Amino acid sequence: MDMTEAYTNAAFIPGGADYPARWQAEAAAFRAAHAPERIAFGPGPRNWAELYRPEGFVQGLLVFVHGGYWLAFDPQVFSHLAAGALAAGWAVALPAYTLAPQARIGAITQEVGQAIAALADRVAGPIRLAGHSAGGHLVARMVCANAPLPASVAARIAKVVPISPLSDLAPLMRTEMNARLGIDAAEAEAESPLNLPPRRGAKIHIWVGGAERPAFLDQAHWLAATWGCPVMVDADRHHFDVIEGLTRPSPLLSCVLG
Repeated sequence: MDMTEAYTNAAFIPGGADYPARWQAEAAAFRAAHAPERIAFGPGPRNWAELYRPEGFVQGLLVFVHGGYWLAFDPQVFSHLAAGALAAGWAVALPAYTLAPQARIGAITQEVGQAIAALADRVAGPIRLAGHSAGGHLVARMVCANAPLPASVAARIAKVVPISPLSDLAPLMRTEMNARLGIDAAEAEAESPLNLPPRRGAKIHIWVGGAERPAFLDQAHWLAATWGCPVMVDADRHHFDVIEGLTRPSPLLSCVLG
């Protein structure tokens, strides 16, 4: 099997190349209407997060971690995904992180843990995590027993929803992008949620589009089977529109906040 093709998305989605520009436009419009706080959580140029606070009572904190194969994007491409939870009374944060090849995936995992800990200091109440693709990998890592989180923060995580997660990094070693990712056998073993036990009592629900590439459906089902958690296959959704439900009341938003 050609693993580069197996993990290619845009070429197999109608109008796939247009999605990033659409996301950026929707995100910019959302920020114009809802000015976020910018939270620094470390010394690096990408150690920052957008934080949106609702009016009135705050239900808790949702942290959304973006995808892009750990190689691309930042929170300002996805700001609009805060809309649904914000309207429901949740504070919503979107952290940036150092991209590969400037950082290995293990280091990115550490940064996301630092971001969540810093954000937890600023918003009281329960924490919910959601992430897409590479971000799905990163939020899954946050619910592993060895997650880089203070115990007090881990205890507040009420639910984790990895969306189209990359749960096993080993197949990516056989893709062209691994020239930039630099995944080796040791890192694939150490950083694949599939190889790690989840934290005891963690509430996890995996979400994946029914029209995704077979490799992503496999990745979702592998993790659900290994961790013994439910997986929702969202019919007719592909890798780029599977996250749209976060912008409005939807089954995906209910799963994340429920």
